[in-house]
Amino acid sequence: MDYFLELEDVLLTFSPHEKIEKFRTFYDKFLKDDYIMDNSYEPVFHKEPSYSSFLNVVKPMKLPKISNFKSIDGKKYLIHTIMHIEYSAIDLALDAALRFKNLPKQYYKDWLEVASDEIRHFLMLEDLLSQLDGKYGDYPVHKNLFEALEKTQDNFLKRMAAVPRYLEANGLDQNPKIMEKLNSNKDEFNEKILEVLKIILQEEVDHVRKGDIWYKFACELENVEPEETYLKIIEEVFPGATTRKMDLNFSARKEAGFSCDELKKLSKKENCN
Repeated sequence: MDYFLELEDVLLTFSPHEKIEKFRTFYDKFLKDDYIMDNSYEPVFHKEPSYSSFLNVVKPMKLPKISNFKSIDGKKYLIHTIMHIEYSAIDLALDAALRFKNLPKQYYKDWLEVASDEIRHFLMLEDLLSQLDGKYGDYPVHKNLFEALEKTQDNFLKRMAAVPRYLEANGLDQNPKIMEKLNSNKDEFNEKILEVLKIILQEEVDHVRKGDIWYKFACELENVEPEETYLKIIEEVFPGATTRKMDLNFSARKEAGFSCDELKKLSKKENCN
């Protein structure tokens, strides 16, 4: 198979389940080394996310807060919100594996593995939502993750900084807060949500670690210092990101490759314990 053309077809497929089936076929061929990479491929540039045809996309400020963890509707909205993050993350991983050429094979292997994990997370959440008679598309969504993809389409260094090392790393901070609220509102179904979130958190640490490795690889390619360059990039892509105090999951971020100095700068704290 032609690696780039087939992966592009997967990424641009609108239907979630059709996309997943196409990915599984593609990934099986990749793992069997049944592909060629034609580096004359010119990557597609995105104008709209692949989900824009079937989801109601609104500005983030128009979305309600996740607050009710006891009602059926509150549970459905929570699951739907996380599902959308995971579905967006599928596209982010696929795009990372598609867009940037002439990199070591391990790079493509890593991001296809991430895509496979995100698909599994999406399907676990979809199963939970279906148990509540819900489906993907029942609630409006935002496109913040797609906008980060869009802003970094032409720059490998920026992509590795802005997506795995910023957006996915933020997920390491937020996931435990949601789990804490679920633990405070325990019932049989919230226990099911908690089990899925534990799996997602554990595997997202590995995703951020992969991003950390390839971000530092990109820094070496461009001969730039990683930590100050990171702060500069995230401020450029996400204005205000470096000025606000961030409540960080220090242990997970350290495991994923962040240094103590970085964590102190991001959290505005004097230590990183």
